[in-house]
Amino acid sequence: MKRLMFVSLMLLGLATTYGQTTVRGTVVDENNAPIPGANVVLVGKAEGTTTDFDGNFTFNTSEVPPFKLQFSSIGFSDFTANVTSNNQTLNITLSEANTMLDEIVISASRTPERIFESPVSVERFGLKEIKNTTAESFYGGLQNLKGVDINTNSLTFQSINTRGFATFANNRFLQLVDGMDNTAPGLNFVLGNLVGMSELDVQSVEILPGASSALYGAGAFNGILFMTSKSPFDFQGISAYFKAGFTEQEAAGSNFYKDFGVRAAHAFSDKLAVKANLSVLTGEDWHANSRVDLNNPGANRSNPGYNGLNVYGDEVAGSFDLDALAGLPSGTLGSTFVSRKGYDEADLANYNAESVKADFALHYRPFANDLEIILNSRIGRGTTIYQGANRYAVAGFTMQQHKLEIKNDNFFIRGYIVSENSGDAYDTRFAAINVNRAWKSDQDWFGDYFGAYIPTYLGGIQGAGLSPEDAATQAHIAGRQAADQGRLIPGTPAFESTFNRVINDGDLTTGAKFIDRTKFRHVNGNYNLAHLIDDWADIQIGGSFREYVLNSNGTIFTDIDGPISYNEYGAYLQVQKKFLDDRLKFTGSARYDKNKFFDGFLSPRVSLAYTLGEERNHNLRVSVQQGFRNPTTQDLFIGLNAGSAILVGSAPSNLDRDVRTFNIGEEGQLDGQPATVEITGRAAYENAFTQSSIGQFQATGDPSVLQQATPSLVQPEEIIAYEAGYRAQVGRFTIDLSGYYNSYSNFIGNEITIVPLYGTVGDGSLSLSALRNGDVQAYQTYTNSEEDINSYGATVGVDTKLGNFDLGVNYTFAELDIDEGRFPDLRTNFNTPRHKVKASFGNTALFKNFGFNVNYRWSDSYFWEASFADGDIPAFTVLDAQINYSVPSLKSIFKLGGSNILGDEYFTAIGTGFIGSIYYLSWTINP
Repeated sequence: MKRLMFVSLMLLGLATTYGQTTVRGTVVDENNAPIPGANVVLVGKAEGTTTDFDGNFTFNTSEVPPFKLQFSSIGFSDFTANVTSNNQTLNITLSEANTMLDEIVISASRTPERIFESPVSVERFGLKEIKNTTAESFYGGLQNLKGVDINTNSLTFQSINTRGFATFANNRFLQLVDGMDNTAPGLNFVLGNLVGMSELDVQSVEILPGASSALYGAGAFNGILFMTSKSPFDFQGISAYFKAGFTEQEAAGSNFYKDFGVRAAHAFSDKLAVKANLSVLTGEDWHANSRVDLNNPGANRSNPGYNGLNVYGDEVAGSFDLDALAGLPSGTLGSTFVSRKGYDEADLANYNAESVKADFALHYRPFANDLEIILNSRIGRGTTIYQGANRYAVAGFTMQQHKLEIKNDNFFIRGYIVSENSGDAYDTRFAAINVNRAWKSDQDWFGDYFGAYIPTYLGGIQGAGLSPEDAATQAHIAGRQAADQGRLIPGTPAFESTFNRVINDGDLTTGAKFIDRTKFRHVNGNYNLAHLIDDWADIQIGGSFREYVLNSNGTIFTDIDGPISYNEYGAYLQVQKKFLDDRLKFTGSARYDKNKFFDGFLSPRVSLAYTLGEERNHNLRVSVQQGFRNPTTQDLFIGLNAGSAILVGSAPSNLDRDVRTFNIGEEGQLDGQPATVEITGRAAYENAFTQSSIGQFQATGDPSVLQQATPSLVQPEEIIAYEAGYRAQVGRFTIDLSGYYNSYSNFIGNEITIVPLYGTVGDGSLSLSALRNGDVQAYQTYTNSEEDINSYGATVGVDTKLGNFDLGVNYTFAELDIDEGRFPDLRTNFNTPRHKVKASFGNTALFKNFGFNVNYRWSDSYFWEASFADGDIPAFTVLDAQINYSVPSLKSIFKLGGSNILGDEYFTAIGTGFIGSIYYLSWTINP
């Protein structure tokens, strides 16, 4: 900490040696209308600012006049102005053109540069796009960008992904909000914009598809999203929006939807400014009500072993030898598979969705120049449905972020803490299981069931002369009626009392509540040395340190005896240089990262970009980089019974921390086994059968087909990513295409193993008896694939103007390359359609102050693979549209819009509610 303070003070001292030049002005279009969000950049330097809603800007720099400022905004041609004196005022008029590739981005190289010259693929969503988005929120509008996927978990939780391998627990994609990692510390993934940024405060959003480990570390493995907020120095005043409408879904009906936000910002002087934001969204979540039988698709609840997709509690099931139970000779009655009756998700979850976000920031410029100290606090509270291994009712989830940052145009150093509190969250599956068990134990229920089943079956065969099939049907009805007599019914006081007790109990053997107060602390910094070497090259150095503190009281992690802590750190160097009359840009970077549990890893990246054409309107780029992904906190330390399997992380110390007691069946006890046994997580990795060989054994009865599972302990995943691209401005057409090939080694995935509760795998005796007696337990292990996995794809986008109309079309292709036959138990969770097509059509000024926009999306069918359930996702088409009207005298924009206005409900993952339509009317003041 002393060293950190010393470096900060040293940098502070360096920053004060520069003078200050101030330039003010206004940027308007040819109709004298202000252009908000226009970029103002010092030519040849990594310095700049943007215009506010009224087109005004103030630019401070240590550069001494004369120098040049370049002005740009999407849809307009660039303009360069000469600055000859301090306190000069500039009135700039930009002429309309199709110059989307001239937008300025920072994320690709950590320094301002045109999208046209970016060394890698990058997508940008700025103030104009926020105004024109057809979605109900700016975050939802990101799905219209090329190469970007959004999987909708619930109304308030959308998960962004690029280039495949998508789940709602998407730990391959990083999201930074004003430089702070927005990942929930315990869950290990971003909760969309549930606890993110208000759209009133969004300056821009940038997305880098693909690996970015060389600059941003292990989290930026499959892509990264940057949200940058508005500075209170540049965007002052009070802004607000009011949005109201309704959601429409067949399962839920029509329900009121509302969203409100306010932003207040004020600069007390050229040294001190503050801002605050508050937004509140409420609505009815998408209801998930699928009763598809996972065990026997096409069957219904008359199936004795029914296991409904959105029906919970029916996972408690087993295969029973009826002859042994009845004391009859083997082969008389045979065996049957029976499940307990479950509860629908609607009986277990509250679908009232809510998102409340608030933040406060103090910005201080002690010398009224580019040196700035920022204190920023964010807190978000949400109620949603999260789908992981199970469906979780997340009520009152809270996440906080607190940051202190010191920066100027050449450096930044920031430290922040991110913490979460799971609030009143609970597992709906275990809520159902333990409500059932609180009413009647499994032993008593199955005893009652077979107490009625067996005599009814025998009576049907012997007395009524029924066929075995008809007798079994009658017997099942009788058995279930007897076993379910007096069952707790949703809505009754008895059910509600038991349910409330269960969801407030953190012991999953009797309750459903999960507790998570995990946090992480993070420090990172960056210094651009260009100004020290007369801008000969752009050279950046930086580093980061992070400490995790896992704290779930044993409900998620194996931290029953106290929090688990570990850390990781990294450092990087990047050199960027232009050659050949600034046509050729070379970018080279390397980053070293070290996690407490693994060896250090070096991530290099090299890229070349060349600008062609007399007008410099064609650009070719190629890049290659090596990246890595550290196992997540859950990969290492999870210890969770998910119902269908027990999830056990593979940190060496975790294997013996997960200790569970299992009951042995009657047949096993007759074979001399004790009534209960104790199993550690180590058995899942060292004494288990492969799931696929168990299936073969059950089908054939041949022990020789059994194979021992040998999942290795998880190690960091590695990637070599190759990318090539082309950008061009040809007349009124903007073209952007890219292709990539990713080669993964040590691919992190899950493998289901089957642990015998007694015996040793391969002993040919006791372990086989455990299999035959049903004394086994499924575990989900966290491991690496022995085979290299490859994926490849391409995107192409074309944008143009037809008169005053904007038209854009893009196509994305993605493919997974893996020999599934060699490793049938490895789950990659690619979860990405092969083909996607998106299109947009609009006009920001169809007539004075009136605009509209339409977005079209088509997705190919694909297979969804996740721990909750697997299945096919049908192809779907979505149409969104909006019209907007500006009232300059009120500084207001009114918008009427809808998403999925065709009303064709669809879903992007197995187990979620169908996505219906949202219709809204909004009023934004001083956006």
